[in-house]
Amino acid sequence: MPMYVPSRGRVEEFDVGGGGQVLDLETAVKDGILGGGGGVVVHGGAIEKKLSLRKMMEELDSIEVPSVFICPISLEPMQDPVTLCTGQTYERSNILKWFSLGHFTCPTTMQELWDDSITPNSTLHQLIYSWFSQKYLAMKKRSEDVQGRVLEILETLKKVKGEARVQALKELRQVVTAHDSAKKTVTDNSGVSLITSLLGPFTKHVVASEAIGILVHLDLNSDGKANLMQPNKISLMVDTLNEGSIDTKINCTKLLELLMEGKDSEYEVLSSLSLFVGLLRIIKDKRHPNGVLSGLRLLKLISSHESLRNSIVGIGAIPQLVEVLPNLNAECLELALVILEALSTLPEGALALMDCRSTIPNVVKLLMKVSESCTQFALSILWAVCKLAPEKCSSVAVEAGLAAKLLLVIQSGCNPVLKQRSAELLKLCSLNYSETIFISKCKLTKTMQ
Repeated sequence: MPMYVPSRGRVEEFDVGGGGQVLDLETAVKDGILGGGGGVVVHGGAIEKKLSLRKMMEELDSIEVPSVFICPISLEPMQDPVTLCTGQTYERSNILKWFSLGHFTCPTTMQELWDDSITPNSTLHQLIYSWFSQKYLAMKKRSEDVQGRVLEILETLKKVKGEARVQALKELRQVVTAHDSAKKTVTDNSGVSLITSLLGPFTKHVVASEAIGILVHLDLNSDGKANLMQPNKISLMVDTLNEGSIDTKINCTKLLELLMEGKDSEYEVLSSLSLFVGLLRIIKDKRHPNGVLSGLRLLKLISSHESLRNSIVGIGAIPQLVEVLPNLNAECLELALVILEALSTLPEGALALMDCRSTIPNVVKLLMKVSESCTQFALSILWAVCKLAPEKCSSVAVEAGLAAKLLLVIQSGCNPVLKQRSAELLKLCSLNYSETIFISKCKLTKTMQ
């Protein structure tokens, strides 16, 4: 990693970003780019107090910083650079900590130090401060420009209709997605109520798609959420979810999830069969993993309410969820198992699980495979199925390798509740077999027997 090395008789040059611009330190100081500021920064014709380097670094956290500004110890930008006798430069606090651990070498070169003094590198400090100041002020100016543009678009939306409205919404969505300051400007200037007012029974789907794409990125307060929870607006979101692009579908599911969080008494507005059908379509579309995840998240939220579970079972969700289990990643798999476990608490849900030929084979494969929580949900599902019809299900489960998996759970470091449930399920599975046959079905070694 290139570091600043003090030297006499030559001029130091550094690439400080911005299209390959190389800054000559001596020229920079001479021209007043570095130093000579007297502790103030001129911005927009006004004199302001000197900006805090720490504050600027925090707000520019994601920006790519020139390597010469990076401390080789922490790999973070330096705020107080100091130079050792070897010519290597470090952040003061980091090199002092290095010394406090009993090291008297240069961390980069591992040379023994013949002089343990550290020298403040004021030239590099000025360069760092100047670079961050320029980037910070440029960011602030862009932010102000963004806020002005957002206000213009909001005024336009109050006046236009048709294609002009669609174009204004598209531009606002792009700005809101790209700039956090734009989100705050929208919410602080009654933008949420304005955009929400565009959603109604006669709203075109293209307008709804853009409006929802904006709202899902905003910090909605209780009034904003209550306004969006009106039945006609929820109905429009469901229709848009079913007919929109994959990005629109994801935005609809995220917005509905956002609206329903903490709303225990208002879940009936999501009892639409059209919504459940739309969510299952998203979940089964393995081409779009983000869509699968968003669909499962919302369906999990809905299935956590007992009054809605019968509707989910009634549209045939269980066999569809069971069939997609082998294709899901770990995060989605846990969500799907949580949903199936919730549905298995209903008699109709347990019966639907038992009637699905893939339930036992697909769920058995998940034991001790992904995580302890997934194993727990899988055991609950298998227990609900097997206790419903022990004679019918136990032989299928044993043939699928359940007995051997249960013994692995019992011998593992899982929590006692899982081990107890595994022992009970193992006993249930063994009822239809003699001891010799059951042992052979478990595929056990002599030691395990």
